[in-house]
Amino acid sequence: MNIVTRFAPSPTGPLHVGGARTALVSYLYAKQTSGRFILRIEDTDKERSKPEYERDILEGLAWLEITPDETYRQSDLTDVYKKYLQSLVSRDRAYVSREQKRDGTGEIDVVRFRNPNTRVGWKDLIRGEVSFDTTELKDFVIAKSIDEPLFHLAVVVDDFESKVSHIIRGEDHISNTPRQMLIQEAICAPRPYYAHLPLILAADRSKLSKRKHAECASLSHYRKTGILPEAMVNFLALLGWHPSASDASEVLSRDELLKQFELERVQKGGAVFDVNKLNWLNRHYQKRRGTQGK
Repeated sequence: MNIVTRFAPSPTGPLHVGGARTALVSYLYAKQTSGRFILRIEDTDKERSKPEYERDILEGLAWLEITPDETYRQSDLTDVYKKYLQSLVSRDRAYVSREQKRDGTGEIDVVRFRNPNTRVGWKDLIRGEVSFDTTELKDFVIAKSIDEPLFHLAVVVDDFESKVSHIIRGEDHISNTPRQMLIQEAICAPRPYYAHLPLILAADRSKLSKRKHAECASLSHYRKTGILPEAMVNFLALLGWHPSASDASEVLSRDELLKQFELERVQKGGAVFDVNKLNWLNRHYQKRRGTQGK
């Protein structure tokens, strides 16, 4: 199998450390087998997507030396999505629905997916067997119009067109998977492998979020406060994963991570973002740089 992974951030805010961890794991998994790693900027949310946030994502990945083999924006693929939407509608797998706007100011035509009301399941590479009854999803919206695809449709089309073999993302995306599997079946796309990473938690074991924890959840904060990129790469890899040997060192270079990292060893439970451990690793790499400089 040709391994192809992707990291698909939305430029609606600064790069979250959880996103950086997802990018790193996806990169490591692909490069262990000389596979391809794709960066996809998911900018279909035109109102919230900002150039400065896209720059922050690109600069953050460059700082971590996570270099994609391909980079593209969803906004450049409108015609591709339109082709798939038209096909779904023509085959009665989706339909145009005239509906009231949320603000009550008029009506709009949206595209809804015709839900077959079935059960879908998959063997997650981290979480094991997962199954959902899709009946409760009803006929969900996949586009604001034939020219304006929404998240679920665009994601499935992109993964299919890019031949993505493994989708590695945070566990908060598990609920999105059933909808996306239904769309995969409707466009005759093969099912990729899924691996849902555990959430990153704050010290109080709540979800580490930009809203609650402000800059501490953003990668740029650590770039600005003197954390070395090699320390951050080492630290991010250890969030929810550890080497197989019980006595193995937790100080791991990029090359060592490429040799030792195993997706199947990632834990299911949340991983605490321990700033003290990050600082300890940073001091180690600072000393290493100092020694090498002499």
